[in-house]
Amino acid sequence: QVHLVESGGGLVQAGGSLRLSCAASGRTSSPYAMGWFRHAPEKEREFVAAAGWSITYTLYADSVKGRFTISRDNAKNTVYLQMNGLNAEDTAVYYCAARSSGILTTTLQRYDYWGQGTQVTVSS
Repeated sequence: QVHLVESGGGLVQAGGSLRLSCAASGRTSSPYAMGWFRHAPEKEREFVAAAGWSITYTLYADSVKGRFTISRDNAKNTVYLQMNGLNAEDTAVYYCAARSSGILTTTLQRYDYWGQGTQVTVSS
């Protein structure tokens, strides 16, 4: 079993930035892909970004392209989400996810492990 713990969420003004972290522990053998999803009130959980074992391969939702950057430090078993130019629509609980495959995917059901989420609130 893989345990994922998100951190770095908080309250930020519109136009500001936050950097989320997701630390993995337990069975974390490579290769595997990791992703970020978010769940806003009254909305479905949606894909945000994903990264393969190599940071060369990344995917982003259209809504965050150019503003968010996913990265990972495999030595630390940690994935990051740098969020710039935040707006009210970015307010959500952000979840880190991992799958026992190095293949990137935007499909929620294909991820095997999930963190507890971290709240991001953007004030306007």
